[in-house]
Amino acid sequence: MVAPPQEGDVQAQINQVEDQLAKGVDALALAPGDPNAFAPIVDDAIKSGVPVVFVDTKGINEGVTFIGTNNMNGAELAAKFICDKTPKGSDVAILTGIESQSTALLRRDGAIKGFKNCGLNIVATQTAEWDTAKGRSVTESIILKNPNIKAIFASNDNMGLGAMQALKDADMNDVVVVGFDATPDAATSILKGEMTATIAQFSYNMGAYGVKYALELANGGSIDPNIDTGTQLVTKENANDFK
Repeated sequence: MVAPPQEGDVQAQINQVEDQLAKGVDALALAPGDPNAFAPIVDDAIKSGVPVVFVDTKGINEGVTFIGTNNMNGAELAAKFICDKTPKGSDVAILTGIESQSTALLRRDGAIKGFKNCGLNIVATQTAEWDTAKGRSVTESIILKNPNIKAIFASNDNMGLGAMQALKDADMNDVVVVGFDATPDAATSILKGEMTATIAQFSYNMGAYGVKYALELANGGSIDPNIDTGTQLVTKENANDFK
């Protein structure tokens, strides 16, 4: 049996997992809102013989399989696209997510690696905490200090849409903006000629694989330490598929 993560605060997630463990579950598939807060309960589950897999967000417990997007590779894919669209030496910026989460750190590091490899100049790396309004305000600050910026990688589409609004307000319509997640709103923005691109990840695969492999462990099987659920570049050519 698998306990899916709930929307809401971290304590609500922890309470749900504790309830599931009290009922005697066979396995757990968890997307921890705060990997550090979840670490003790994961350790307790494993000591009790309940196998655990992490889905979408990687935990800090050693030996627990992560099932989800290879976030570093996805961010490198975004950076490569930006490199192909942007002259060498251009100023670029990165908007990061909540930096206590592995997803945010991996996307940040993948973008940094990709930009450095192709000779772009990273003028800012700032968190906007996955939020649209913060993406807008952080971008406003970045472009005020860096008026020659040519591209922004936003670690999710919410921040990318916020960045896009700040650029529109400043009449900076030639800046390349690439997000991550391929949400319907981002796809619509791309088709309208606003955001330039995004990176798709496949949430259905995460959920399906989480159940599949947690049950495989419960039945005495073994699985790889990392299971990649895939990424894809989304541009105007295929954005209709993600609306």
